[in-house]
Amino acid sequence: MSGAVQTGWASSAGPAAPAPVRSWRRWLLAATAAWVVLLALLAWMSVRNDPPTVREQRTLGQAGPVVDRAIGELSRAAGAAGLLELSPARVASGCRVTPFADGARLRREVGVLAPTGTERAVLAGIAERLPTSWRAGVGPGVDGPELHADAGEFVAVEGRPTVDGRVRLIVDTGCRPVGSGYTTAPATDAGPEAAALTAALRALGRPSDAAPELVTAPCPGGGLARTARAADGPGQAASTEALAPLAGEAPLLDKPPVYAYRTGAVTVLAELSPDATRLAATVGCPD
Repeated sequence: MSGAVQTGWASSAGPAAPAPVRSWRRWLLAATAAWVVLLALLAWMSVRNDPPTVREQRTLGQAGPVVDRAIGELSRAAGAAGLLELSPARVASGCRVTPFADGARLRREVGVLAPTGTERAVLAGIAERLPTSWRAGVGPGVDGPELHADAGEFVAVEGRPTVDGRVRLIVDTGCRPVGSGYTTAPATDAGPEAAALTAALRALGRPSDAAPELVTAPCPGGGLARTARAADGPGQAASTEALAPLAGEAPLLDKPPVYAYRTGAVTVLAELSPDATRLAATVGCPD
């Protein structure tokens, strides 16, 4: 009688998987699917309802209106007698939002009168008149006092003095996705600023029949701050003496090549260098 044990064969039925194991697997798959759906729903609700937490969550198109309103706030805070100019918007492309995505940044500027020695007082006065939510303040900078504020939606505001009796207020979006892009608000018909610009051009002997470039910003209380600008052109040995009669012999700023004066509700700014003559006439926001 052989004692060998037969190997290599098993019952055709084999052991059956326990029913509880299959049920547990089905439950796990269902729970995973439900969790994925829940996460997708929470993400959708967050995008729709939660405020942005980083600048990259707001496109240039979404930030544009914030920048324009900030320019209006700065115009009001500068005061009608201090506001010199609204500069055109500048969009610079080619920056990097992420290592894999291109972006662009938008900047707008406001020029404000600040005679030498008054720069800190001027900036402090502007900071006090800005909305409290901006948390505006003035502190020491590399080249003098600097204003810093937050206009919301990750739009930064800075102010610093120049060397010619002015301070420059800058509104900057930083680099962000372009989205629909920045579209300037359509300029309406020219007002008293255009007439003041024409008078200055004629006094300097420059052509005055070309339509001026109009730059606007919405005022906080309604209406628009407006600047009419003459296109830059070659200098013609122009002198501020030609503008003195329009200034009533009492200019706001007379630091060649920069000259500024008031006529009615309009401030006229002239930069008369041998290389170019630039003129801007501005009406600000009411207090």
